[in-house]
Amino acid sequence: MKRMFSHPRLSLMMFLQYAIWGAWAPALAGYLESQLGFSGWGLGLIYAAFPLANLVAPFTGGQVADRWLPTQVALAIFHLLGAGFLLWMAYTETLSAMLVLMLLYCLVFAPTLALTNALAFQHLTDGKRDFGPIRVWGTLGWIGANWALTGMRVVLDTESAGYIDTFVLAAAFSLILGLFSLALPHTPPSREAPDPLAFRKSFGLLKDRNYLSFFIIAFVVATELQLYFILTFPYLQTIGPAVGITSENLPAWMTIGQIAEIFTMALILPYALSRWGVRVSMLVGILAWPVRYVIFAAAWPLYETAPALVWVVVGSLSLHGFCYVFFFVVAFIYTDMVAPADIRASAQSLINVAVLGIGLFIGSLFSGWLKEVATVGETTRYDIVFAVPAVITALCALVFWRVFREPETGPGSDAASERRAA
Repeated sequence: MKRMFSHPRLSLMMFLQYAIWGAWAPALAGYLESQLGFSGWGLGLIYAAFPLANLVAPFTGGQVADRWLPTQVALAIFHLLGAGFLLWMAYTETLSAMLVLMLLYCLVFAPTLALTNALAFQHLTDGKRDFGPIRVWGTLGWIGANWALTGMRVVLDTESAGYIDTFVLAAAFSLILGLFSLALPHTPPSREAPDPLAFRKSFGLLKDRNYLSFFIIAFVVATELQLYFILTFPYLQTIGPAVGITSENLPAWMTIGQIAEIFTMALILPYALSRWGVRVSMLVGILAWPVRYVIFAAAWPLYETAPALVWVVVGSLSLHGFCYVFFFVVAFIYTDMVAPADIRASAQSLINVAVLGIGLFIGSLFSGWLKEVATVGETTRYDIVFAVPAVITALCALVFWRVFREPETGPGSDAASERRAA
């Protein structure tokens, strides 16, 4: 727990980074559906802008930080631009205009996720041990943003204030981080690296069969992550009133998953990685997905006659701690373990291509399509919606266990030593 407070600037960076994302990602779909009347397809298209931007992140943010600008300067530029786009979107009501602005915003925000990871790893003595306690502050930021949004809606009634409150809050966090980035530890680019195109060298990681199999499975699991991000809020908006949960207080309830992340990342992950290794830790993370989706699906037909099941669904949000931390956070650590020193930012961008790029892009469209298919009249059959990702993630767990092998690269390996020397 002491390591959570050992790097204050890196911790605050993570807090603000994920407060930006958390301010709009969970609640935006509910707002667009209830306040602006967007369809399932519209929601899918809006959310597809972020993963689409992640497809080009290795060629933009990673390249800039690995070869051209100090990472902290790149972060400042991206977040200040992002604050402007967010404020513009806050006063946009048409689907076509919002699609264009969301894509422009995501093109400057998407690279920052990999850049904050890379900057943190650069200044940690042992990334495998210390990254979790630093990254947990990102989860605190996500929680803080959602509680702030709930406070805004309950006290100020911002949900019906004539602007999109989720974007206004995200813009405020983005402006703060843009300015604070200039105070982050200096992280210069590797100007003397043998290959001037860092992103090209990062693709060499895929020549490793183990990393390639992990990369593909991460992509498939990420498609199902987007169902959680896009459809959980509308789902709970539907069943929540049975127990007094409304769109005003739902952002706070949704942070149960992130609260679980804190304990999982700070207390359980360091223990699990040191004793179980990467392979078993990731498998635990994948298996948590079908468990949660089965609960979601099973509760739908019965919640009206048995309202207590709504609380079971709300409680199952805590599985997000294992779903996200034991797969995706371990994925970032694993990538840092095997990546050469001079392409660390591009390597983090590469895994973001699979997870937050291709995976979430397809998942966004898949979510919109699945919601439309499962909707009759104005009623969405969420038992059908969530049964599908339950099956897919269960199959991913089986394939992962059969094809992925524990990596030999570790803190004492050549790759890790090369990174520390750099």
